[in-house]
Amino acid sequence: MEVFVSRAVPRSRRILALVAGAAALAAPLALAAPANGAEAETAAGAYTVTPLRFTVEAGGRTCAVDADLYRPAGVDAAHPAPAVLATNGFGGSKSDGSTDAIGKAFAERGYVGLVYSGLGFGKSGCLISLDDPEIDGRAAARLVDFLAGVRTADDGTRADFVVRDGGGDPRVGMIGGSYGGAVQLAAASVDPRIDALVPLITWNDLAYSLAPNAADRATPGVFKWQWANGFYLMGEGQPLLSPALDPSRINSLGCLHFVTDACDTVRLLNSGRYPAAETEKMLAFARSVSPVSYLDRVKAPTLIVQGQSDSLFNLNEARATYDRLRQRGVDTRMIWQSWGHSGGQKPGELDLGQGNLETSYVGQRVLAWFDRHLRRDPTADTGPAFAWYREGQSGYGTASRVPAPSQKLYLSGDGKLVDNRTKVARGSRQYTNWLFPTSHSESSLAGMIGLPDPRPYDTAGTYLGWSSAPLAAPVDLVGAPKATLKVVSPRTERVQGSGDAADKLVLFAKLYDVAPDGTKTLVNRLVAPVRVPDVTRPFTVELPGIVHRYEAGHRLEFVIAASDSAYFGNRGVKPVIVTSAPEDTGTLELPLVAGRVG
Repeated sequence: MEVFVSRAVPRSRRILALVAGAAALAAPLALAAPANGAEAETAAGAYTVTPLRFTVEAGGRTCAVDADLYRPAGVDAAHPAPAVLATNGFGGSKSDGSTDAIGKAFAERGYVGLVYSGLGFGKSGCLISLDDPEIDGRAAARLVDFLAGVRTADDGTRADFVVRDGGGDPRVGMIGGSYGGAVQLAAASVDPRIDALVPLITWNDLAYSLAPNAADRATPGVFKWQWANGFYLMGEGQPLLSPALDPSRINSLGCLHFVTDACDTVRLLNSGRYPAAETEKMLAFARSVSPVSYLDRVKAPTLIVQGQSDSLFNLNEARATYDRLRQRGVDTRMIWQSWGHSGGQKPGELDLGQGNLETSYVGQRVLAWFDRHLRRDPTADTGPAFAWYREGQSGYGTASRVPAPSQKLYLSGDGKLVDNRTKVARGSRQYTNWLFPTSHSESSLAGMIGLPDPRPYDTAGTYLGWSSAPLAAPVDLVGAPKATLKVVSPRTERVQGSGDAADKLVLFAKLYDVAPDGTKTLVNRLVAPVRVPDVTRPFTVELPGIVHRYEAGHRLEFVIAASDSAYFGNRGVKPVIVTSAPEDTGTLELPLVAGRVG
């Protein structure tokens, strides 16, 4: 049965669903299925929407996949068109406002669209397996088979109207955000027929995403408890939202709706313990379902879009994927837009729900990407290698590469950030953590349920800061700063070799913008959690990538804090001493594209 559909969805719901946000939990209940008999008339013409069901084998599982096929008017076997495949963010489905908007937006522009609910979401069966390439990726590949015309939907529907590059090889691209972003890389790693990818605001390494360690990826990180537990509870509730109980969506091994390894990972992280054997298993699983483990099998041209306001999957995740793909010679571009999982959308930025592809910079880049790789238009300009959103300035900044650190500052014993080692004053400073959080960056939990989030703060005595002199001219920072530190923590030194990584010292590094009146702004509300590998040795911290202009008269402040409310902290009280001398002090390196500090 074919139906015609045109429906409007509130803009706020579209945005939250696209970024895989927590508000998508309610979307399957609030949004209706396509209405029979309604006709979609658009500037580009009409299209039909056909609900389909597929039974697929993926990772040794038999799963039902619920999908909608968007077919532009006039597209048939004699007049085929390339296809766009997409699925939802975490907690959503094919019917949430932003996911079905993808099918609509590209059908209006002449592409065949196939939009589906990911495994474990909406009316699709099987457990949530975190975009595992051997499960979620294989399921997506079976839908590519349908677009190739080599298999039918369960009702016998066949697609014979998609452009093909050969027998069984359709011309198809993928686009989607967050959970619907990582699945593209997973699918491309197991199916080389996919011709182009546009993953938005997604992860590179879930071990880093959920328990980041900005100093050492081999050492277990600091549990991001608000984000992780929020999504875990959202996932566990998915079967309750289904109109009929599906046994394939229930895990009988002590976990309701996730694969067992995912549940074991969350339990270990919540336990606050990191014994070596269990920790290695956790890290191995998290990375096995992450692009970091399979990018070497991805060959599809990839346009990466990541959000500057994103405390779940920060810009470093996109940078890691971008660097690896380019190292292998894959045609790859990267855009840093304003918005991510933590909000931050600015007027004129891409909003697929609004269909503003032609009028937003990112939208234009997406269209050009598909024009080049799906329509094979040699005149389509796919843009620069790297672009970033410049708040308060006109347009996007562009460059042939991501800026590297270009200025080194030194941590002086008197709390100053100085631009020359000879200016470092000798001195020691100390802070002590409490047994509860004393610093706040962002509250993902509050954002999930729509509550106000207090401004960032640090409690006196529980952090150390180093401030620059007021800037003589504006300074533009684009990229990931690096800090090299050495701290003294005798209590940590006595227990750090216990075999439980939870005994190691935890601290949080971050950058503030301090206005002339003393008002402090935590740049993009991002922090770099660190579980120090060895407190007897210096260590280097990679802070989250940021884009920020420090205006003239403002000061840059670098802070290390004992705790953060969005993360688990130290086990026990662990005083920390930082000593500075001209010949031996910590440093901060900044990737500047304009101006200079000092």
